[in-house]
Amino acid sequence: MEVLEIPNTAKTPQISLNPNGTLLFKGRSIPENSIDFYRPVMDWLTEYAREAQPLTTVEMRLEYFNTSSSKCILDIFKRLSLIHELPGKEVQVKWYFFSDDEDMYESGNDYSTIVKIPFELVPYTSED
Repeated sequence: MEVLEIPNTAKTPQISLNPNGTLLFKGRSIPENSIDFYRPVMDWLTEYAREAQPLTTVEMRLEYFNTSSSKCILDIFKRLSLIHELPGKEVQVKWYFFSDDEDMYESGNDYSTIVKIPFELVPYTSED
């Protein structure tokens, strides 16, 4: 299984998915077509589920995402929750949000109540 690296653009986040169990999403997510953009991520997660590490850590460092991206992000979390339910597998999400960004805090909190994955909401400042 290969690492999936998608570089960031002005409209899409950096995505780094490593079969060692480290997953990173960082930046802005406002692609023209969210479903097409996130399709390789969903495909990678399907393959990863077959040989997932005992611990998968997900760093969500999104600054902003649009409505269509929010649905894709939820689909990613649903796929991760299936992995979390597998015997001997654990998924942990760290949802980073700028300390005074209530919308991103609320988004992370909402996702944490929808899917059954351990979420840690992590505030940061511009110095972090």
